[in-house]
Amino acid sequence: MEGTVLGVGVGVFLLALLWVSVLLLCVLLARAPGVARFSVIFVFLGALIITSVLLLFPRASESPTPEVEFKIVDAFFIGRYVLLTFLSAVFIGSLFLVLIHHILEPVYAKPLRSY
Repeated sequence: MEGTVLGVGVGVFLLALLWVSVLLLCVLLARAPGVARFSVIFVFLGALIITSVLLLFPRASESPTPEVEFKIVDAFFIGRYVLLTFLSAVFIGSLFLVLIHHILEPVYAKPLRSY
């Protein structure tokens, strides 16, 4: 499904924008003095007509188009395992060197001073 955000198409966002703007306009016109206050009815009816047109005449088909199945081929399969083997050997060799030079480092006793 192309052109969707969170699985929702453009039409839903268009309807939400329409009704938020109509709600804001109705609140502003409700505070207007005189005859302008009654234009809220026309704004609301206009939004209903636009909503019904958008709902009754959808652009996209109701059945989704069948997706083409792609077969994923790993062309670097052998090279990946060679690299993994090399890195594992380097890691084990590094652990061995740390064991010899850091952990098993000999501690020599200091000679005692005799007076």
